[in-house]
Amino acid sequence: MAKALSTDLRRRVVDASAQGMSCRQAAERFGVSASSAIRWQQQVRTTGTIEPRTQGGDRRSKRIEAHSQVILGLVAETPDITLVGIRARLADRGVRVGMGTLWRFFDRHRITRKKRPPTRRNRTAPIS
Repeated sequence: MAKALSTDLRRRVVDASAQGMSCRQAAERFGVSASSAIRWQQQVRTTGTIEPRTQGGDRRSKRIEAHSQVILGLVAETPDITLVGIRARLADRGVRVGMGTLWRFFDRHRITRKKRPPTRRNRTAPIS
């Protein structure tokens, strides 16, 4: 992924367009794309800052995290409930999620869904 352009360059482009230049003219003058100059101008109007937003990361988990108390309550109520069962119970409440979404939810919360406790490793020793 490309690195965000510097705050200094962003500031100069936004200041030039605030002093009467169009966004496209300011973009051409400073060697950036017109769409970037327009987005920066809109960002200043809406948020008041020119700082670049964070890149990457998880942007979709908020949807299932909103139901975390329900999911954790289901697990506490029925410890051996399967992911399919959790998915069905959420569907009854009008929340449609995929199996992978539930899997990542439990992974983030460090909850395993194994039915059996782990056993000792089978060790065989070489016979002389």
